[in-house]
Amino acid sequence: MKEKAYAKINLCLDVVGKRESDGYHELKMIMTPIDFYDVLEMVPTTQETTLSLNRSYLPVNDKNTIIKAINVMREHYGFHLNFRCVLQKHIPTRAGLAGGSADAAAAIRIINQMLELHMSQEDMIKVGNEVGSDVPFCLVNHPALVSGTGEKIEPFVCHPDFEILLVKPRKGVSTKEAFAIVDQGNDIHPDCQAMRKALMENDYAGVIHNLGNSLEPASLQLVKEIKTVKDELTRRGFDGVLMSGSGSTVFGITKNDDLLNQTMQDMKNRKYFVRKTRIITPEERK
Repeated sequence: MKEKAYAKINLCLDVVGKRESDGYHELKMIMTPIDFYDVLEMVPTTQETTLSLNRSYLPVNDKNTIIKAINVMREHYGFHLNFRCVLQKHIPTRAGLAGGSADAAAAIRIINQMLELHMSQEDMIKVGNEVGSDVPFCLVNHPALVSGTGEKIEPFVCHPDFEILLVKPRKGVSTKEAFAIVDQGNDIHPDCQAMRKALMENDYAGVIHNLGNSLEPASLQLVKEIKTVKDELTRRGFDGVLMSGSGSTVFGITKNDDLLNQTMQDMKNRKYFVRKTRIITPEERK
């Protein structure tokens, strides 16, 4: 059985604070799936579970989010079946695009279908939250206001008509290190409610105005090239430019196809990872 694992971007990310009880950060975010994905295939096997993939730098042990998702599902549902997993990896790592989380979510969806577990969305979110903080959103896979540590998800309907260019610097960002720096001082608190309203009303100017990411200054300290990419996209005339998640991917928003295509080619020539994409809605996913 095959499943697409869709990446995400954060149009708005506010680090609200840090909980004293467990040290986790409380967040408020506008997250949207984009038309860019890995492909996971899982086949039942009587042998041990295996994972093969097209990227040699990724782990194929219990640290891999797919294997972790299988193990968590096994703990919850007590099945003994093993799987031969093959992942076609396209989403870069340490990029702020939730590639690993998307892969884990795809594994959970496949097991749910294959074993006819009839999991509710609440069941999936509970399991997904044990695997990683972005996994619940990747399971819902719908534009949403996300809060808490990532487990509170409020989907909403929107049909954006703009295009997005992803540009990732060569170096990635450690999410743990970015949050450690943001704890030292966070002065950016974007209005996620206003962003949701702008998306729902197809208010392009409102979307551009409300772009914001509390983690961006911290990640800029870790990967200086993020600023280089941001400055370049801004200089070229993209209407909105922001880093996604903890980075290091930067995205530019525009309605100008010529600008997008020319910039995409130029940034490819500079050996950046580049991808043209758009926000995708549930009815468009296949």
